[in-house]
Amino acid sequence: MNLFIVDDDQTFVFLTKKTISSTKIESQISEFNDGQEAIDYLKSIAGNALLLPDIIFLDIFMPILDGWGFLEEYKLLLPKLAKKIDIYIVSSTIAPYDIERAKSHPMVSDLFIKPLVKDKIIELLNK
Repeated sequence: MNLFIVDDDQTFVFLTKKTISSTKIESQISEFNDGQEAIDYLKSIAGNALLLPDIIFLDIFMPILDGWGFLEEYKLLLPKLAKKIDIYIVSSTIAPYDIERAKSHPMVSDLFIKPLVKDKIIELLNK
């Protein structure tokens, strides 16, 4: 399982990696501090299905390119990607507008409020 965590909150990244590790499900985790960094890397590996992530955990609020901007760039990149990637918004927002926007976005599989719990991670990784 290849996972990307796109989030500038280093505490969340650390805890999520630790939780994923505790599941004993073999995973390769790449982390990105902002959406632009992740998009640039995705562009560089777009044709290589082995390097592309199976799942992206995406924060909404980040510097440089936020989650919404990432999704706009991702939409342009989508035809070039060698496989389907599930994108999950992971945010601390409780704003109804952001929650509804994420849940209704065609490229977002679901939204989860931070932190990600072990049972939810296991469920996602076993899909």
